[in-house]
Amino acid sequence: MISRACHALLFNLPYTTRRLGNLAPNLIVKVSAPRKSRRCLNPFVSTASLMGSVSALKEPLEYPISRRDDSVVDDYHGVKIADPYRWLEDPDAEEVKDFVQKQVKLTESVLQQCEAKDKLREKITKLFDHPRYEVPFKRGNKYFYFHNTGLQAQNVLYVQDSLEGEAQVLLDPNSLSEDGTVSLSSLSVSEDAKYLAYGLSSSGSDWVTIKVMRVEDKSAEPDTLSWVKFSGISWTHDSQGFFYSRYPAPKEGENVDAGTETDSNLNQQLYYHFLGTDQSEDILCWRDPENPKHFVAGGITDDGKYLVLTIGESCDPVNKLYYCDISSLPEGLEGFRNKDGLLPFVKLIDTFDAQYEAIANDDTVFTFLTNKDAPKYKVVRVDLKEPSNWIDVIPEAEKDVLESVYAVNVNKLIVSYLSDVKYVLQVRNLKTGSLLHQLPIDIGSVYGISARREDSVAFIGFTSFLTPGIVYQCNLGTETPDMKIFREISVPGFDRSEYEVNQVFVPSKDGTKIPMFIVGRKNINLDGSHPCLLYGYGGFNISLTPTFSVSRIVLTRHLGAFYCVANIRGGGEYGEEWHKAGALSKKQNCFDDFISAAEYLISAGYTRSEKLCIEGGSNGGLLIGACINQRPDLFGCALAHVGVLDMLRFHKFTIGHAWTSDYGCSDKEEEFHWLIKYSPLHNVRRPWEQHPDQPLQYPPTMLLTADHDDRVVPLHTLKYLATLQYVLCTSLEKSPQTNPIVGRIECKAGHGAGRPTQKMIDEASDRYGFMSKMLGITWIE
Repeated sequence: MISRACHALLFNLPYTTRRLGNLAPNLIVKVSAPRKSRRCLNPFVSTASLMGSVSALKEPLEYPISRRDDSVVDDYHGVKIADPYRWLEDPDAEEVKDFVQKQVKLTESVLQQCEAKDKLREKITKLFDHPRYEVPFKRGNKYFYFHNTGLQAQNVLYVQDSLEGEAQVLLDPNSLSEDGTVSLSSLSVSEDAKYLAYGLSSSGSDWVTIKVMRVEDKSAEPDTLSWVKFSGISWTHDSQGFFYSRYPAPKEGENVDAGTETDSNLNQQLYYHFLGTDQSEDILCWRDPENPKHFVAGGITDDGKYLVLTIGESCDPVNKLYYCDISSLPEGLEGFRNKDGLLPFVKLIDTFDAQYEAIANDDTVFTFLTNKDAPKYKVVRVDLKEPSNWIDVIPEAEKDVLESVYAVNVNKLIVSYLSDVKYVLQVRNLKTGSLLHQLPIDIGSVYGISARREDSVAFIGFTSFLTPGIVYQCNLGTETPDMKIFREISVPGFDRSEYEVNQVFVPSKDGTKIPMFIVGRKNINLDGSHPCLLYGYGGFNISLTPTFSVSRIVLTRHLGAFYCVANIRGGGEYGEEWHKAGALSKKQNCFDDFISAAEYLISAGYTRSEKLCIEGGSNGGLLIGACINQRPDLFGCALAHVGVLDMLRFHKFTIGHAWTSDYGCSDKEEEFHWLIKYSPLHNVRRPWEQHPDQPLQYPPTMLLTADHDDRVVPLHTLKYLATLQYVLCTSLEKSPQTNPIVGRIECKAGHGAGRPTQKMIDEASDRYGFMSKMLGITWIE
């Protein structure tokens, strides 16, 4: 579904903690109000950021001098905006490559002084080296699942004839590249389990190449489908082929290193591929040249009769929905070979006013999950024969958000709710929506449900901050659901009894209560002396829920740190109203919420500003950039991953045009004035000039990006890095900015998905080693 899963496809959380250890727990939930500061001085001013402070590094950094082109000036609705680093937008230019190499060398010189880096790598590697399993799924009479023995670069796909049968390797992505940078980004098994279609991504790029293999003998089919991006794979039930979405190939003669280009992704089209044929023979099922920015996806219903087409225009949870009865086509899909006509779709929903996700159908009667007049979502039903008669099956809840719905055991639904950022699982009747059972799970997150309507057994993946992942097997064919542990992940050397998790609700600037989880060792005296890592996101209707992270457990154990997750507005924690309260003209709420969370951690005695590090990725990278611009005094360190940092030009690159639903667009005058107020690139100021009575500097900052990030292209980070270094460090003969401003630029990596294990470990070691050095943390054995 394009709309509901839009972030997963178009704007991923780049560093999901699930990959850095996927695990889950007993959570102690306490609701508390802010405590009064125990400090005499202003608790929200970092002594580490005062102009006269001593740098954590041995020698002052010698920053490379980057060319400024002052002739590049844009006119935005009568406002002149200079863009002196526009040249950094060309990834193929030699000057850009030289800039990158100099920045890499500078960062290496800093990391060499970070003593904890190697210890962190050793501890993270050791803790990460444990077997991990994903939720199994069933096709035909076979079961499929992913498994990693511990330090394998990529998870391996296994198949077995029964749950008790011997598992065999079906596809090992680790054999496809020496360095583990080829990853399995998508897959689909045909209904009869004879064929596996799978998408491969190289170096973390969003571009995917689809290939096919026979499941029985693991032999490769000749099929190779290129220029696929943001696509599912949906087999027809005759196993003759599948639907997928792709973009037009580059023009003849264009030499493209897929994943490093910055061109906008336009004119996505839906195709059907016949097994064993060349891609040039694929049937074009849908296109809309009048709306080149739209996204399209096609999925087959469980009965194999209908093709459901969803069309999205942005990352907003809204979509159009059409259907085609492929069982009634006179000559079947074969009849559309070598024809120019598109499939005969019927338009059920032809406006972008809400989201509709197909859950199940009984012939012409369809059940949908929707937010139509229900910002916290509900389940509805409609008969295609009476398309104007919609019936509520599960009404919108008063407080909790309906996260997901799966049809299973013929006429039952497994539904998950999000209640104050914690998951609740229920079994309901598909026909009436009535509650049948509550499923017993701890406080935490459901990260995956595998269920088919024809099966009585579902598999449920569960994770949280403190307990290794659990895969439950739930039998819904009994009077009372039989829920038992199918697989449980164990992390040697990790003892959850040493830690605790609190949830607090922090008042933001306007009084809105912001949930925040705080993870740390038990029985720590809250005297403000402890380091703290505060993580946030706040955008695109995405919720940050409890998840296990190996690297952050190492921080709590060996650096004595608290790890905190702030559920700021812009996310989906409380539905669409919460999302919209942190979007467009209200984006500043996200930054205010995050700043308030940081101030709470100081006033409550968890930390002090010079011991507080903030971190975020993607939209969260924007969050970090905006916050250090607005409150450089509040933080002792900042880590911004693959951030959206040029808010005036983001829509011009790759898939950036889809994000205007959350940000707005500088092409529109009103929206330009929203964006220019907080755009990180355009709001770098010298804090010692803004506050001469209390001279300050920016906190030590590391910006992270990767050369094959074709989601948030590296130019965002490069331009912001050059701007920070110029304004703060190199434009003055003797700059008061002694805290380092550096960039970590990864090769053969992308926005985060598909990153091999070793690259993840190395990056976590580098960024937290940097944090440790900058916060002056003492290592704890």
